[in-house]
Amino acid sequence: MPRHDFRSPRLFVDAAIGPAARIALDKAQTNYLVNVLRLKPGATILIFNGRDGEWKAQIEAEGRRAVTLVASTCARPQPPQTDLHYLFAPLKHARLDYMVQKAVELGASVLQPVITQHTVAERVNLARMRANVIEAAEQCGILALPTVQEPLSFAKMIAEWDPGRRLVFCDEAAEVADPIAALTGAAAAKNPPMAVLIGPEGGFAEHERAALLRLPNSVTLSLGPRILRADTAAVAALTLVQAAVGDWRG
Repeated sequence: MPRHDFRSPRLFVDAAIGPAARIALDKAQTNYLVNVLRLKPGATILIFNGRDGEWKAQIEAEGRRAVTLVASTCARPQPPQTDLHYLFAPLKHARLDYMVQKAVELGASVLQPVITQHTVAERVNLARMRANVIEAAEQCGILALPTVQEPLSFAKMIAEWDPGRRLVFCDEAAEVADPIAALTGAAAAKNPPMAVLIGPEGGFAEHERAALLRLPNSVTLSLGPRILRADTAAVAALTLVQAAVGDWRG
């Protein structure tokens, strides 16, 4: 696979990309390229849409306030999407922004807010979440964007759980043990369908924890002897899963 080009500006576009495709930019994107980056007509940037890979594209000005991009060559093909769902009790504002960005960087394929009994921030700004997904992907060279799902209740999550997907349940009450051994013992195959669940700051209610423990395909995971904030726990858990059974394995 071609090496990443981190020197050229990258832009997400919500349009099909192919040879000679012409893509009209919106006002915000035009302002970013012309006034923030001060790029001129003929300059080359990288574009992606989460489906068609990464492409080189040239800037073509159409008047003072309109910019069209013209795709030329494919710089990187679209990689296969991982099958790693990240489920979480929503957090407030900046901490949720951070958590979403890190989940994108760590290869989550689905971002699923789950409303638990002790969830503090029950209202979720999905548009803001999607904007953070795109920003993280643009900055880190990521081409496969995760899907942002509508929030669902904990009870609905349990009732509709796919038994074929392994659930990694980060449990503050679990005995501290080797997390890599726990994960590799539960799923020896590389890149199996997985999900990571992080609860709210106040922890899961006892009936919620009992319901998780009853799921036939769940693994309880301790994140060490210290209690982590939810956004820190997200990074730790996703890192462990990718290292043990995910796409970090050679």
